[in-house]
Amino acid sequence: MTMDSRDRPVLRMHLWLETKRGIFFGLGRLKLLERIQSGQSLRGAAESLGMSYRAAWGKIKNTEKVLGVALIEKKAGKRAGYRLTEDGIAWTACFSRWFKEVETYALRRGGRLLPCQPIAFSEKDLQHSLDSANDLEQEASLP
Repeated sequence: MTMDSRDRPVLRMHLWLETKRGIFFGLGRLKLLERIQSGQSLRGAAESLGMSYRAAWGKIKNTEKVLGVALIEKKAGKRAGYRLTEDGIAWTACFSRWFKEVETYALRRGGRLLPCQPIAFSEKDLQHSLDSANDLEQEASLP
């Protein structure tokens, strides 16, 4: 099967962890924590992902409550912002690795089972994926 490069299928995956109370870790939280780890402020990380500071804070606090550990902590100084805790670093690394391994497997299997070879989802398409994940999270929290 020959496809125009513009029509090549892109593998998109939504992986998340949830409890009966809703989602507590997924791609959105991963990207939020990665951006804090890279030196962005919590506000800057939130805005770069199209969410409010309040939403980002709420997502992190919800995850911390479910996990029973702190993911971020204040840096020294009044306006120094936040950094990841050891648990935050571990969760970021582990979830990222899991996501990449599942994506790699899905790409390989898709190439074998589908009549065309899907390509990996790119960082430039991230915002659309995060918007979809946020929609799923909101639906999951409805009564």
